[in-house]
Amino acid sequence: MYKISEIFKNKKVTFSLEIFPMKTPEGDIRLIHEILKEFALLKPDFISCTYGAGGGNKDKTLAIVEHIQKAYNIPSMAHLTCISHTKEEIAQIMQKIVAKGIKNVLAMRGDPPKEEPQKVPGIDNYKYSSELVSYIRKEYKDSLSLAVAGFPEMHPLSPTKESDIKYLKQKVDCGADFVITQLFFDNKLYFDYVDAVRKAGINVRVIPGILPITSYDGLLKFCETCKATIPEKVHEIFAPIRDNQQKIIEAGIKFATEQCIDLLKNGAPGIHFYTLNKVHPVKDILTAIRN
Repeated sequence: MYKISEIFKNKKVTFSLEIFPMKTPEGDIRLIHEILKEFALLKPDFISCTYGAGGGNKDKTLAIVEHIQKAYNIPSMAHLTCISHTKEEIAQIMQKIVAKGIKNVLAMRGDPPKEEPQKVPGIDNYKYSSELVSYIRKEYKDSLSLAVAGFPEMHPLSPTKESDIKYLKQKVDCGADFVITQLFFDNKLYFDYVDAVRKAGINVRVIPGILPITSYDGLLKFCETCKATIPEKVHEIFAPIRDNQQKIIEAGIKFATEQCIDLLKNGAPGIHFYTLNKVHPVKDILTAIRN
């Protein structure tokens, strides 16, 4: 199975997807036997799988990533957060990752568990994602491809944009191969971010993360959680049709398609879709931007 960093050697532009394990056994069956089959038909360059705050779904994540690779021969990437795991637990998880033939990891700090929102990492934890990247790179050398998260509007815990870029450089200097950004709806945020990243001496790929809008109320809640700004133009388009699901879907496809075309036209090295496990909007958008 390919490392994602190897794919970059032959592809100037990549298209990729993020999925997550379902909350119920029935949902996971549908994900494995229906949703992933449809996503595979889109021929993404790679698929990433998250497991959410607290790490409760980490075993599901690894099983799904392994399944994608074996069933569809699509390079897949396991999310790994460190704040809720001890260093020993991280070592054990990494052993499982390697044993399953997984060659790609998205290394993140992660959020504290819901039951312990004020949890502070101790001496037995990696405090920052840069520390996690450093551990994996030292332990596994170049056998794995490592991605990290980037924040066009800066991480909510960063005091300034300059410090946020400094932290990103630390992650790259510790061994990260590429960056996937937090979602955004104003492309200027992405391009300004890339300019700042390059000026800081960070030369790896910075792949924009795009969320197709499928629910206005869901968007408000999602962006409040991740602290992403919603431009006024998005409110103007989606607020008046918030109760018409069909119109929301159509407008969401149109908005994301135009956003992706502009990103690619101006040099973005690909698109990473936050799919929310929904095939239909992504399928239409991907078909439009590939043509």
